[in-house]
Amino acid sequence: MSNQPLPELIAQTQQLLTQIRQHPQFLALQIDADVTIGDVTQFLNTLGWEATACAVDTTREGFFQ
Repeated sequence: MSNQPLPELIAQTQQLLTQIRQHPQFLALQIDADVTIGDVTQFLNTLGWEATACAVDTTREGFFQ
């Protein structure tokens, strides 16, 4: 499990998604999916807003039990 804060992980994921979206191999694919890159981007934006709006204390004993 990563010890990085969730907002940092979300930002890294958004950067990777941008790289994927611009990659020539991705651009050459003909994908017909129910979920688009735009959907994933919107989800990450929402997740990022929520993660920064309500910080969760994961240091408490028993949090992951």
